[in-house]
Amino acid sequence: MASHMPVNHSLRPLYRALALFAGLFVLAFGVLGYLDSQGEPLFYQGESSALGLKTNPAFSYASIGAGVAVLLATLVGRNLDRFVDMWVGVGFLIAGTAMMALLHTDSNVLNFTMATCIVSYLIGAVLFTAGMYVKVGPAAKAAAEEKHRLGQA
Repeated sequence: MASHMPVNHSLRPLYRALALFAGLFVLAFGVLGYLDSQGEPLFYQGESSALGLKTNPAFSYASIGAGVAVLLATLVGRNLDRFVDMWVGVGFLIAGTAMMALLHTDSNVLNFTMATCIVSYLIGAVLFTAGMYVKVGPAAKAAAEEKHRLGQA
């Protein structure tokens, strides 16, 4: 086995619920941010905010897209959620890092603050972790994975 990705993990429902809540938060943030930043230029660095975090139309659109992707993947399941959660989680981690580096510059195109960077890291960590533990498969594959994990294979 090339990697250790638990199959049919006992806490899979918990991780799916966490991913669902993260997706709902991101979607709600995006919709509320869109409503608050209507009429502003796409990359405007103004005072628009949603759920206590600054935003702009570009960040609101990106959040709506990410939230919808996570929610749909979580509802579909069948390992699609694993793929989407991991990649969207990495995206949030990268966005948090990039925007932290650009915080007090004109290149802060998503209007991030330090609080937004921290929330981006938290959401990214939750989604990435969920992606590692929601893998499903046949019982035989889960048993083989468990034997490998215990060093019996």
